[in-house]
Amino acid sequence: MMRRPRPSRGFTLIELMITLVIAAVLLMVAVPSFVRYQKNAQLTSAANTLLAATNAARGEAMKRGMSAMVVPTNNGSDWTTGWVVFVDKNNSRTYTDTVDNTVLTQAAVPTGISITGNNTAAGSTPYIMFDASGYSKSKTGGFGALSISFARTDVATADQYSQTRRIIIASTGRVRMCTPVSATDTNCPATVSQTMGQ
Repeated sequence: MMRRPRPSRGFTLIELMITLVIAAVLLMVAVPSFVRYQKNAQLTSAANTLLAATNAARGEAMKRGMSAMVVPTNNGSDWTTGWVVFVDKNNSRTYTDTVDNTVLTQAAVPTGISITGNNTAAGSTPYIMFDASGYSKSKTGGFGALSISFARTDVATADQYSQTRRIIIASTGRVRMCTPVSATDTNCPATVSQTMGQ
């Protein structure tokens, strides 16, 4: 008895070409969305990291009964290089790694993110400081309410606010994060008065 040859079970060239074209179209649609999602996640992650660092500084200040601060790495002026949280043991208002209690350090944020602050979080030696009661203070002893904005540098003006995160610190020490909806959003302001939250 003669066996019949089995029919081939592979793909035809046309089926393979159609599959490749569909895959290419899906990739062209998905890759830009994935890149946008990844950069937005980096922005939110960087802002959340400073938010956690700020809350850690406030907690340490109240726990130890001393001032605690958050400053850019190496006592610099640029928040994007990272930051250090420390308890100011010698009350010098600057970070000295051999004297002060280092609570945590954070590496630089990913490229494409800018960080700007107002009040004590701006200038040539920006800082965030809490006293032993957990109030946000300035080095001169006044209240230190402030805001810090994280923004993507690679977005169009139309997407500017949806790609911005702000950390708002009231003079009472309350810390919160928000996303502004416009330049004049009073619930998520870019600048706050020194005494906000009193």
